[in-house]
Amino acid sequence: MKPNILFIMTDQQRWDCIAANGNRLIKTPHLDRLASQSVNFNNAYVQAPVCVPSRTSFFTGRYAHAHRNRVNYTPLDRRETLMQARLRDAGYRTGVVGKLHYYPATPEEAIRTGFDFVELHDGVPFCDPWSDYVKWQKTQDSNRKTYYRDLAKDIAPGCNPFRTAIRDEFHETTWTGVRTRHHLGELAKDKAPFFLFSSFWKPHADFELPAPFADMYNDVTIPLPPQVTPADVQKLPAPLRQLIEREDYQQYNDLGLLQWIYRSYYGAISQIDREVGLILDTLRKTGLADNTIVVFTSDHGDQLFEHGIMGKNCFYDPSIRVPLMISFPDRVRPGTSDELVESIDILPTLFELAGLDEPYENQGTSLAPLLIPGSRAYQPREAVFCENIIPEVITMGKYDFGFKKKQGVKGTQHPDAKMVRTRRWKYNYYPDGYAELYDLENDPAENINLHGTPPHRTVEEEMKERLLHWLSTVDETDQIAPRWLLP
Repeated sequence: MKPNILFIMTDQQRWDCIAANGNRLIKTPHLDRLASQSVNFNNAYVQAPVCVPSRTSFFTGRYAHAHRNRVNYTPLDRRETLMQARLRDAGYRTGVVGKLHYYPATPEEAIRTGFDFVELHDGVPFCDPWSDYVKWQKTQDSNRKTYYRDLAKDIAPGCNPFRTAIRDEFHETTWTGVRTRHHLGELAKDKAPFFLFSSFWKPHADFELPAPFADMYNDVTIPLPPQVTPADVQKLPAPLRQLIEREDYQQYNDLGLLQWIYRSYYGAISQIDREVGLILDTLRKTGLADNTIVVFTSDHGDQLFEHGIMGKNCFYDPSIRVPLMISFPDRVRPGTSDELVESIDILPTLFELAGLDEPYENQGTSLAPLLIPGSRAYQPREAVFCENIIPEVITMGKYDFGFKKKQGVKGTQHPDAKMVRTRRWKYNYYPDGYAELYDLENDPAENINLHGTPPHRTVEEEMKERLLHWLSTVDETDQIAPRWLLP
């Protein structure tokens, strides 16, 4: 009997914002429970620090330059086959609840990619016409005229300024949990195995959230990153400077404001934690738990103003290191893993656990030997890779960061940046002549750029060689078609 797969994803959640991962301030009892039942990976890295390219890597098992979906709100390449389509072809019922972030953000596009049923909410105004959450909120909430991002008007001094006007029971996070549990109940009636993708918008900015979670950390003082000066920003590579300076970054030097942002970010994760707990309880109550693989992860992290960046789109660990837990009762031996792993490893892992052949186009490595000790040998990764368009291409609202052929983005002629990270070193390459080299063993916060320093020239050359080797070899299955292979 094939196992069911429940894939839970949050948006923009840092690895260090779960209590089980060492955070002593955040309240995540249900994620901690899941961690205790899973292999909890301490060094999981995404292949792009931005939503759409990262999610496409998760669902294709391929690096961003290979699947070619490099910028948010761009269509998927029709030549790519996604995880849900492959599982549907293998006899799975496939569904999604929440943020999918494909473009166009329509149910028709989601179904085209391989889902049998969809309930979508991409969480931005121009996608609201297709949001099942927005429709639900307008029919269920007596305060239906209130927009789900509106802030409350009765916030007292000294209280969280990001509390929403909308109540918890009608919030997008609650809706995602409610509808996920509904579909689990329906899927339990079917004999076919299922793949259900449950995707929460939060803790992605903006930082609004409902009571009681808006007030959960009112009395907690969360450590904040150092303040950032214009001189600090000028020391960074030009593409990063352009990313930072596209908004008034110095507003976040207001420590009072930044403290409330952190409290809200933590509160949003605690709200998700509640929903994850209820989802896990539903698995148990419906009798599905024993034959269901559960994956919990995030599409990327959040700088939260470290290095002057609010959001992501860079290669610092807070943006690219994410939670990753995989559980499967009586098959996966719970514990922690310090191995370097990538988001593209999840697809081949799930396929091996489900007894399915790995897709020829896949570029990831199955983690099954780390989940089931003794099953077979595992070849550890020496390095993980990431890539992104820096500065981000975005032409929505206040932003005018469009790409022009032979001109690039805002003066960055070639914005396609690459990163390689080993256990000790991280090297970031920007084609227009900029680079960063960090000694993570002695500088885990990535504050001292060693690029170009004489004592580190050999290390820098070795890291550049790693990047070149990766780019030269990783796309072999795209270059050598299966029909050319000998039997």
